[in-house]
Amino acid sequence: MSCAGCSTGTKNGKPGGCGSKGGCSTGGCNRLNTYDWLTGIKQPSTEQFNLAEISFKNGSRKFFFHNPHYIGAQKNDWVVVESGSGYDVGKVSLTGELVKLQLRKKRVKKNTVFHKIIRIAHERDMEKLHEARKMEQNTMVRARAIARMLDLEMKIGDVEYQGDKRKATFYYTAEGRVDFRELIRHYAREFKVKIEMRQIGARQESARIGGLGACGRELCCSTWLTNFKSVSTSAARYQNLAINQSKLSGQCGRLKCCLNYELDTYMEVLKEFPKNADVLRTEAGEARLMKMNIFKRLMFYIYKDNKATRGKIFALDVNRVAEIKAMNKRGEKPDELQGLTLNNDMSDDTDLGFADVTGQIELPAEKRKKRRKGGGKRNNRDRNKGGAKTGRNNRGASSKNEKKANPKAKSDAGKSRPPKGKPKSNNKGRNRNNKNKPPNTNTDKK
Repeated sequence: MSCAGCSTGTKNGKPGGCGSKGGCSTGGCNRLNTYDWLTGIKQPSTEQFNLAEISFKNGSRKFFFHNPHYIGAQKNDWVVVESGSGYDVGKVSLTGELVKLQLRKKRVKKNTVFHKIIRIAHERDMEKLHEARKMEQNTMVRARAIARMLDLEMKIGDVEYQGDKRKATFYYTAEGRVDFRELIRHYAREFKVKIEMRQIGARQESARIGGLGACGRELCCSTWLTNFKSVSTSAARYQNLAINQSKLSGQCGRLKCCLNYELDTYMEVLKEFPKNADVLRTEAGEARLMKMNIFKRLMFYIYKDNKATRGKIFALDVNRVAEIKAMNKRGEKPDELQGLTLNNDMSDDTDLGFADVTGQIELPAEKRKKRRKGGGKRNNRDRNKGGAKTGRNNRGASSKNEKKANPKAKSDAGKSRPPKGKPKSNNKGRNRNNKNKPPNTNTDKK
């Protein structure tokens, strides 16, 4: 199975497809699709509308072109169109009366000059287009390396070659203004094509790249969403969502566009909820608002300083909260909160329904490994000491054997070698004191 606009390869003049059974793994076959529901309906006017909508690179960008009557391009036809520098190859996405609605939706002026369709694309045009699409990935990698070499604070998000491979458009994102005059010179010298730099936002970048959202479906911006509306954190607050930036942000790093989808419904339901109902006063004490279930019209309260009702949550209907709020305004207090009670704690008398299995199930005894006394480090130290002793004994035995075999070794053995390094301070003091002492008289008597 393959999509009509698949660029993974052709077999006998037909697209080869990615082989993913309808869910394209290339991430671009379902991008901004349009359905011409007027193709099978007869139009009241005999004159055909001579404008057609052409999509390029699987719907990443769309433009309107003049469709001459002698060409008569229909939907899903690959055509060669005029461009500012050379020609480009695209696919017809809409024709006829629906193009008028698209012009009105995108607010295109009537006096706009449109380029025209040159001809229906033949096999050589399609081969050249596929070659251009294969060059885009390597070009983008090399373009990012050059931008990093020049220390420019920008990110190359996508590269699109023209159908005749004479022009390349680089889409980039940047926080501020970037001076890329030197960058264009490097790109023209490296890629040898006409260079066009176009700055886009973070949402436009994710729309061009595509991907899967947290819901498991393809991104809305890359499938059907054409205009981007600002999303604020107040949309999450109205829907009682936790302000967690990691969960509320999409792949573009901005707040998810789907936060605005159900916001109007939440706003209409919240009009029925009483305002300033965070605290309710009763005879049992003050109750504070914990949370709200908007679609079930419930408000959950808990007592602040009441030991008897500690841990209990009271679910009140919106009408009941309004009644208590009106009583507090008149200076009256109800005896207690009347509503569904939710126990949040577990008392000792609570029967959980567990059975007593004492004596019925016996677990095997746990086997523990016996540890050696003294620890591993101590044993290793003892082993090292034992090895050192054996080494000394061996050296002593060998020296005795050498003396017996060689009698001259006795005189040499008496001579001690000078110690390495500097002598110790204690030895120095002893040598000096020995010089001043008189000779030993006992030896003279002998």
